[in-house]
Amino acid sequence: MYIAFEGVDCVGKSTQIELLKKHFPDAFFTKEPGGSELGMYLRKILLESKIQFSKKAELLLFLADRANLIDMYLAQNKNKLIISDRSFISNMAYARCDFDQNILFELNVFATSGVFPQKVVFLYGSKELITQRLSKKDLDSIEQRGIEFFLNTQKALEETLDFLQTKIDMKILKLDASLSIENLHEKIKEFIDD
Repeated sequence: MYIAFEGVDCVGKSTQIELLKKHFPDAFFTKEPGGSELGMYLRKILLESKIQFSKKAELLLFLADRANLIDMYLAQNKNKLIISDRSFISNMAYARCDFDQNILFELNVFATSGVFPQKVVFLYGSKELITQRLSKKDLDSIEQRGIEFFLNTQKALEETLDFLQTKIDMKILKLDASLSIENLHEKIKEFIDD
């Protein structure tokens, strides 16, 4: 089973995934971007470098990372539980202001060869929660876009999930990131084990 964690930065995806590593020691854990050797280079270009590139180039770099990750790693681990910090869903949500949603979906069908998460854990937070948590971080190039960008992206993630439910079969668990870490962990374990 392939499970993706979605949500904007600072909603606790990484924390919950770290807790799951103890509960599911045989699972394959990955992230987007950066779950492969190529992905690590692309992540640096996308999030840390000063290189300027167009929206289309940015989209295609994310798609290249995804295609490589699925072909080189997820395919070899398809009989394991796969848990990913982000997936194509984030890419669609971040890009939907600049590109048609149906085109984004078709590009992702091509890049993933139709390999999509069966379950999605979507963590969401209030403006206050995200602002507070962002203030405690060294911000990468995407995080520097500000709180309104994150709130708009969070809304885009929800709308993208609604759109995708008409296209592919996947179960979605939506959780308020302000719940305690332990409460979230228990709900997530139940969802995965169900």
